[in-house]
Amino acid sequence: MEVQDMTGGTGSGEPEATDSLKTFGAVVKAFRERAGLTQEGLALLVRFSAQTVASIEQGRRLPPPDFIERAEVALDAFGVLRAAAQHLARKPGIAAWFRQWAALEEQAVSLCTYECRVVPGLLQTEAYSRAVTLSVPPPPEEEQVEERVAARLARQELLQRKPPIAFSFIIEQALIERHTGGTEVTRELIDHLLKCAALWNVELQIMPLRQPHHAGLDGPIRLLETPENKWVGYSEGQQSGQLITDPKDISLLQMRYAKLRSQALTPEDSVGLLKRMRGAL
Repeated sequence: MEVQDMTGGTGSGEPEATDSLKTFGAVVKAFRERAGLTQEGLALLVRFSAQTVASIEQGRRLPPPDFIERAEVALDAFGVLRAAAQHLARKPGIAAWFRQWAALEEQAVSLCTYECRVVPGLLQTEAYSRAVTLSVPPPPEEEQVEERVAARLARQELLQRKPPIAFSFIIEQALIERHTGGTEVTRELIDHLLKCAALWNVELQIMPLRQPHHAGLDGPIRLLETPENKWVGYSEGQQSGQLITDPKDISLLQMRYAKLRSQALTPEDSVGLLKRMRGAL
């Protein structure tokens, strides 16, 4: 299976457990059984994994556009799947260009993140997330703030997901030294980072302020491994985001990320630095 097949096209969103997703899944299952196909049989026809088919039928995953079109043809669904797909719900608070990546995160085997702008959303506290949201113009409406913060915190369920995801985070010391939101917000953030660092499936490294040799000068890096052991990258700008699937580009990002891991403080030294930073507040 090609990575592009699994990720789908532009506009794919992050699913929430809504009746619309469950209903769509039930419709797919009904047409599949009508055609006398197993989930594995349908997976072959639509060029997705059987796991993806199962997740969609169970209402746990928003179907990519390619899946909808291929299933419509393979199951001779009389346009029913296309029509049902128009009513699928998406979570509010997540930027349109990020939804596709957020959906991939939910199925990931491993996830690697280097960040030099803000503490990654998966590691943010509510207060820090709120401060970040309020910092960037134009000023959002109160409802928008609540949606964004809620969506960010909801994604953190991935840290406890079963089967577990292997996480690697590399964040710049400067992000904490910036004191976004003030001293109390920063103190709470450091305490939260220490708790996250203690999770057995999380490796947290801090890139120190002084590091003459730095492989991440071109910006943030996000990489994830899919259940099919394919690697996907993600690059985000001010108002856009792009999935990266080309093997050469993925190889380059993996090379840079490996170098960053060797240049950042070890997980143990990172914990020690966080504790010293907290004590200095």
